[in-house]
Amino acid sequence: MNFRHASNQKSEPEINLVPLIDVMLVIIIFLMLTTTFNKTAGLEISLPTSDASGKQTISEEIIVAVTASGDVIVNGRSVPGKNVENIASALASARPAKGPEPVVVINADAQASHQNVINVMQASQYAGLARVTFATRQERKR
Repeated sequence: MNFRHASNQKSEPEINLVPLIDVMLVIIIFLMLTTTFNKTAGLEISLPTSDASGKQTISEEIIVAVTASGDVIVNGRSVPGKNVENIASALASARPAKGPEPVVVINADAQASHQNVINVMQASQYAGLARVTFATRQERKR
């Protein structure tokens, strides 16, 4: 047995990268095979398109205004009470007897409560009016 240390040979420790690369490749393949991909449920929205040069058709509209204080005005007539039933009856009476289904246009004040706007939307559903839109104004460019 040779217990002498070689004094003239200095060996520096080194990391063997080949086994590390092999292990990493096996782990990557394992993760690729065992990963499950879930399709997250999303809301599919069909956005409207606009053709500014085309002729616009004017359909029957029911104009609903929601003030900052929460008052609801249907076609210029104030609705007594702020509950959904009163708004639904006002919308149903504003609906024309014949013709295509009217569009409910909601003009909500910027300071109006979200709940009041939701009440108008729910009332239009109760009145059988499925076509609801919001009126907006363009901001002025400065």
